[in-house]
Amino acid sequence: MSDEIYPQATPQMSHERRALAPETHAAFDAFSKAAFADGAVDATTKQLIAVAVAHVTQCPYCIRGHTKLARRAGASKEQVMEAIWVAAEMRAGGAFAHAALALDAYDD
Repeated sequence: MSDEIYPQATPQMSHERRALAPETHAAFDAFSKAAFADGAVDATTKQLIAVAVAHVTQCPYCIRGHTKLARRAGASKEQVMEAIWVAAEMRAGGAFAHAALALDAYDD
């Protein structure tokens, strides 16, 4: 058993996921390629969005993978960190905005 919380991503892990649900895996791969293809939003910006979202969803695999892809797409370390700060603000903003629900429930 590993001391790590999350197992290391390996080619074997990827192969097993693909083998267990090949059609769904292929559909996800196609969707991913379409989502990250250049379009109205360039590849670097899409990877910065992915880094930010990965921090909100707290996916360690996505954080590592999309940070590397953002760097390869030309994003600077400063841009990556700024995207993370935007994600942090949005997550905090959601908690702050939902305070209205707590105040409303408290007054009921």
